[in-house]
This record gives sequence, structure tokens and C-alpha cells, in this order.
Amino acid sequence: METIFIVLTAAVILFIVMGVKVVPQQTAYIVERLGRFHTVLQPGINYIIPFFDRIAYKHTLKEQALDMPEQVCITKDNVQVTVDGVIFIQVIDPKKTSYGINNYVFAITQLAQTTMRSEIGKIDLDRTFEERMAINKAVVTAIDEAAVAWGVKILRYEVKNIIPPETVLQAMEKQMQAEREKRAKILQSEGEKQSAINIAEGQRQKLVLESEGARQKQINEAIGQAEAIKAIAMATADGIKSVAQAISSPGGMEAVQLRVAENLISQFGNLAKNTNTLILPANFGDMASIIATAMSVVKQSK
Repeated sequence: METIFIVLTAAVILFIVMGVKVVPQQTAYIVERLGRFHTVLQPGINYIIPFFDRIAYKHTLKEQALDMPEQVCITKDNVQVTVDGVIFIQVIDPKKTSYGINNYVFAITQLAQTTMRSEIGKIDLDRTFEERMAINKAVVTAIDEAAVAWGVKILRYEVKNIIPPETVLQAMEKQMQAEREKRAKILQSEGEKQSAINIAEGQRQKLVLESEGARQKQINEAIGQAEAIKAIAMATADGIKSVAQAISSPGGMEAVQLRVAENLISQFGNLAKNTNTLILPANFGDMASIIATAMSVVKQSK
């Protein structure tokens, strides 16, 4: 009896131990009872009925990164390129993941490759390098629609490498070199053009400044001449005014008569020096009469 009790006790303990399941964090266990889906064990300590229940599937709920193998794609302009990438997924419904598809990793990998070939075939080679974001988004959208039934969420897709053939790389290098030379020539011509414009503008400004200087010089000279003429005129007027005042003063007329007589004699003397022939007025001997005539003119002018 004691032996039977020990055996039964050991069997009960073994039965209990076999039924206890510890589920790690971010992990889901799919339990089947008698071959049918029963429940999803959550992280922590769980209990199942041994021999009736079994752990059919174990899924991690962490984000997973799947490497996409290299594949050859043909662009819209019929160029073969080698493309690889990485896709990030996460199991959100362990039940669908277990019974919705046989191997969700393989299915997602294949669907990502076919979608990538389709997207690469829609664009030209030159645009494949600048349209990476659009390609990534298109792949995620296409796979996510199918992965809903598999209980998997497609988080993102990243293209790692796009490698054209060697001949295409050489052609692209030559094209880039030609483009750089073209830009260099354009920049050089722009510089020469700007230099010519600056020189012409400098010459124009020089001519303008020189003409402005000549104009200002003429204006200044004209103003100076006008001031000189004005000063001479004023001095002449003052002199005449002084002479007139002197004539009007006592003894002024006699001084004028003497001055006129002296100038008359001096001028006839100069005529005698310059020529041998002189024509004299008939009354030249009457000097007093000539002086009187001159004085009459002076008096009339007063």
C-alpha cells in the first residue's frame, strides 16, 4: 500500500508539474486541446491539462527584422539592378499567425521580393536612387494588406542597396563627370560675364564722373568769370563815379582841361613817331579851341 501511495503521489506531482507552463514576457503560447485551438497563454505562470492540452505554437511578440536576400530587378528603362533590403514586422494576433498561414516569415519574404520587383519596374534607373522613400512605402502598403490575415503587422521596409551593372556604373560616372564639367564651364562663363559687366559698369561710372567733373569745372569757371566781370564793372563804375565827383568839385574842370591837353599832345607825339605823314585838323594851331570842344563833350556827358 505504501508503495502504491508513493507511486500515486509521484504521478500527481508529475501531472501537476507537466501542467505548469511559464510564459516569458513578449511571448505567446498557442494551446490546443485534443487537437483544437483552446487558448493563448499570456506571459507569466499558466496551467494546462497534461495529455489533453499541448503547446502547439510559440510566437514572439517582439519586433522582428527580416533580411531580404539580394534579387535582380528590371527598371522601367530595361536596366538590371541588384536590390536587397530589410523588413520590420511584429506579431499582433498569435492565433491568426498560427492558423492563418503555414510560415509567415517565408510568405512575407517572398511577398516583399515580388512587390519590390514590381515597384522597381515602374521607375527609371535614375529615379530609383531618389525614390527610396516611395519604394519603401509602397512595399509596406502592399505587404500589410496581405499580412492582416496572418496576424502580422508590417512596420516598415528599408532598401539597403541598389547596385546597377558595372557598365551602367561606368556610364553613370561618365555622365556625372560630364555634368560636373558642364557646371564648371557654366560657372566660368558666368564669372567672365559678371567680370565684363563690372568692367563696363566701372567705365560707365568713370565717364559719368568725368563728365560731371568737366561740367562742374565749366560751371565754376563761368561763375568765376561772371564774378570777375562783375567786379571789374563795379570797379569801373566806382572809378567813373569818383571821376565825376572830382570834376564836380572846385577846380575839377580845370584839371580835366589840363589832362585833356596833355593826352592830346601825347597822342599826336605818338603819331609822329609811328609815321612820317600826319593829317592835322585845320584848327590844330588853336589848341584852346580843340580843348574847349572836348570839354563841351565832357559837360554834355554830365
